[in-house]
Amino acid sequence: MKIGEAARRTGLSSQTIRYYEDIGLLVRAKREGNGYREYREQDLESLRFLQRARATGFSVEECRQLLGLYLDQERHSSHVKGLVLEKIEQLDAQLRELHAMRDTLVSMADRCAGDEGPQCAIIDELSGEQPTSNSVR
Repeated sequence: MKIGEAARRTGLSSQTIRYYEDIGLLVRAKREGNGYREYREQDLESLRFLQRARATGFSVEECRQLLGLYLDQERHSSHVKGLVLEKIEQLDAQLRELHAMRDTLVSMADRCAGDEGPQCAIIDELSGEQPTSNSVR
């Protein structure tokens, strides 16, 4: 099947499929005499796997590892689980950072009068200036 059909059946764009081939994540599809890529069902299975792994938040390099394990019938599930647990740790750290950013933004918004005046505690904080007496506390 051609790349357009492979894209339709996997939920990936043709551009993404070409990119995966360019970076060696996916083995380049065989080309027909007319130059068109020809995808097999096995290629679609790998593409669907990659689509689901990316949708779960895995990076391209993490997907490379997971795809290698997917294709390795002698893999150890402990290795796969280890990769997933590592990803969970990364996500937990990102969540902590996002919560801290949110708390900072809420604090800044609470200190800003939000009126028609030019004085703004948010601008003061972002610029590193000390708030003036007009700032709301």
